[in-house]
Amino acid sequence: MPTIVQRATTTKSVSFEDTSIAFSSQSNGKLRKTYWLFALMNQGWLVNLGTFFIKLAFKLQLPVKKLIKSTIFEQFCGGETIRDCEKTIQKLHSGHVGTILDYSVEGEDNEASFDETVLEILRTIERASESNDIPFCVFKVTGIGSTDLLEKAQSGTELSDEEKNAYERIRQRVDVLCKRASERSVRIFIDAEESWIQDTIDKLAYEMMDRYNHQQCIVYNTYQLYRSDSFDNLKKSTQTARSKGYFLGAKLVRGAYIEKERIQAHEGEYLDPIHHTKAETDRDFNQSVEFCLDNRDTVSICLGTHNEYSCHYCINRMQELRIAPNDTHIWFAQLLGMSDNISYNLAYAGYNVAKYVPYGPVEAVMPYLFRRAAENKSIAGQSSREYLLVKNELKRRKSCQK
Repeated sequence: MPTIVQRATTTKSVSFEDTSIAFSSQSNGKLRKTYWLFALMNQGWLVNLGTFFIKLAFKLQLPVKKLIKSTIFEQFCGGETIRDCEKTIQKLHSGHVGTILDYSVEGEDNEASFDETVLEILRTIERASESNDIPFCVFKVTGIGSTDLLEKAQSGTELSDEEKNAYERIRQRVDVLCKRASERSVRIFIDAEESWIQDTIDKLAYEMMDRYNHQQCIVYNTYQLYRSDSFDNLKKSTQTARSKGYFLGAKLVRGAYIEKERIQAHEGEYLDPIHHTKAETDRDFNQSVEFCLDNRDTVSICLGTHNEYSCHYCINRMQELRIAPNDTHIWFAQLLGMSDNISYNLAYAGYNVAKYVPYGPVEAVMPYLFRRAAENKSIAGQSSREYLLVKNELKRRKSCQK
């Protein structure tokens, strides 16, 4: 059974170095396994080699599923089904951390697959409505509609009658999900995607907000602050929400498609939408946090970040504005298997925290897992940071046994 960590009863400073809280729910055996996994992921060449051979093994139908399931899948995913995720949900709940069930299957680009994905996300909404341990649900519009069609709609190209009907089905699927979330009083994130389809996604998100966010904040759009126009878009969308009388849900992230964006901009010979430097992204992210807190009469936010400085920036600003740590309009979120030092220490101090818990059949979530491996490799020091934190906790436990 996981250790139940009691929340702090008074406002206190938050230390992301406190590994005793960060890893309180992990046994020594699990912690050593995590240690070796991040030690391997800390080697960029090994990540590249492993990714190549795993893809090859699946292509050749070699029996590698059991190995993957007991290592990288176990670290970053909750299971293959919602029921499989229950153990993870309860473990996170014992540390006062919520779960965001993320159906991470990247299905085929056809109507049957889109409809099946809608049904699965509806199941996550129903599960979330049953208790407080799942504060958000989430979906990608490309999971329920054609990426090519979304791109064509954004380009302004005239759609054929068949394409217009297909696009209307996408709108209907988005509405089905947001309507059910509203009926069950479950918050729902619409994830951000590539810039060449994001305007289309934004329009759908704001349409849903105007439909379902007048009484409470149900629908959240996602703002990728590595885009040079995102901060301005956030301010404009807040103004629109205030004028129309609905609440704006804003999930703030830095961004996940930087390499694709730069390649597409170069090949398409248009201005790169991504900030030139990370410092510019960090600046816009933190300014967005401050803007949302200053406009909390209209905006509810979730900081989807593994950046420790930005988390401190937010909680310091909350203290300056005398906002309670458990204010229901302010959340923090990280990915399962990463940055437990942020998630659990924030939760221990009384802040609202949730973990993205991806799930789905092992073969179908491999693209997600490959991105996690690449992300740990590409984010400066991410694997090293995770590795050192686990190493420090193992040392601390060993010294306590003496």
